[in-house]
Formats: sequence, C-alpha cells, structure tokens
Amino acid sequence: MEDVLLNKKLQQITAVILHKKEELAEQKRHYHFYNHDVYVQLVPWRIKLINIYAESISSDEELTFQILEKWGMEVANVLINLQLPLDIALEEISYYRNIIGEIITEEAKKEKFSFDLFSKVISRYDLVVDKAVHWVSKSYMKDYADKIQSAQYAIDELSIPVVRITKEIGVIPLVGEIDTHRAQILLENALKQGDAYKLRWLIIDLSAVPIIDTMVADQLFKVITALKLIRIDGVLSGIRPEISLTMVQLGIKSNDIVTFNSLYGALDYTNFRIQ
Repeated sequence: MEDVLLNKKLQQITAVILHKKEELAEQKRHYHFYNHDVYVQLVPWRIKLINIYAESISSDEELTFQILEKWGMEVANVLINLQLPLDIALEEISYYRNIIGEIITEEAKKEKFSFDLFSKVISRYDLVVDKAVHWVSKSYMKDYADKIQSAQYAIDELSIPVVRITKEIGVIPLVGEIDTHRAQILLENALKQGDAYKLRWLIIDLSAVPIIDTMVADQLFKVITALKLIRIDGVLSGIRPEISLTMVQLGIKSNDIVTFNSLYGALDYTNFRIQ
C-alpha cells in the first residue's frame, strides 16, 4: 500500500514537470546568441530532455538510461551538424538540472516527503543528469572524431590526386614530404583511380617533393610494382640531380623503373610509347 502511494506521489511530480515542459523550454529563448533557425532545431531535444528528466522520477532506472543514451547520440549529431560546441548541451543539461530540481523540491515539500525519501528521489535524479552529461559528451566526442577523420581522409584524397592527361595517361603530382601515411594513400589512389580510368601509363611526379629517403623510395617502387600487377606502367618524373645523388648515396637501386628529370620528358615518352 505504501509503495502504491509513493508511486502515485512520484507520478504526480512527473505530471507537474510534463505540464510545464513547453514553458520550461521557452524560458531559454533569450539566453543564447544563436539565431532563430538554430534555436528551432534545439527545441525538440530540449523538450525531450525535460521529458526524460520528468519520467526518470517515476520510471524504471535502466529504461531511463537506455533512453538517455539514444538522446545523447541524437543531441551530439545535431550539435556536430550545426557546428555548435559541446558546451551548449552541457549548459542546457545543467540549467534544467537546477530548474527541475527546484520543482522536485517544491513538490516534495507539498507531499511532506521524509528527509530519507527526498534524498533518495533527488539522488536518483542527479544520477540521471550525470548520465545525460556522460552520454552527450561520449557521443559528441565520437561524432567529432569521426568527422575529423572523414575530413582528413578527404584532404588526403585531394592532396594526392590522379590527374587524367589523356585517355590512357595519368599523372600524380606529389607536393611536400611523403611519410608512411601519405605513401599508403598514394598506393591506394594510384591503384583505385588508375584502374577506374583504365590507364596504361601513370606518371608519379616528384618535382615538388623536397626529400627522397630510403623509405620514400621503397614506397614509390612498391607503387610501381603494384601498378604492373594491374597492367599499368609506372614512370617517375621530377628526379632532380640532388635527388639522384641522394638515391645513389643511400644505395637505392631503381632497377627497371623508368625515370625522367621533368614531367615534360615523362609525358613525351609515354605518348610516344602509346603511339
């Protein structure tokens, strides 16, 4: 009987908060610098947060946590897409922690909750708020990292392009230093784009590469070898005297790889071979 009465009182508190949710959501309109369109997109998840806070008072704890996890992922996605900082979500969570905490306190006074009962209710509510912070932060950082990784991949793709010169000849103009990561992108782009374009020749131009060491040379030769496996002949251009000297001093052997000191020479050679 006491449990039934307690549940009824908790449900009454939930009902009071839900009755005020629209009003509570509107209270934040003048608190932020963001424009109306952003505000409109934030309102739905703000109302959903108030719903979760309200329902957590009288609902199953595990169910509340599951709903919070999903909500956290939705919020993080909205923030990332709107290019808004995590601080906004955390401020919203904190703001409604205080506002709804005050409502719980007032309703508990009206219902004459004992200190132990009030402490139990408010502790559970605080745990829900802490979980909200946890899931939003975790989801935001994951989405942010994924977006950065996706952007980096796009940059890598653009930094090592395969430029189609003729129907059967392509060029990869390399610019800057080549590390292990860029070497892998070079290999992937050369094979993928070379096959997609149905090229017969692919020129890798090193004119804007400042340093050629053993690792870089080894990676370049691997690219040439891999291209041969899909019936594309690779050529190196831009082999300047200092690069040639460095390769000799390092004991790097070019074997059967065709090299030129200029892109013009490589293009002239490949055009001649096709004709």
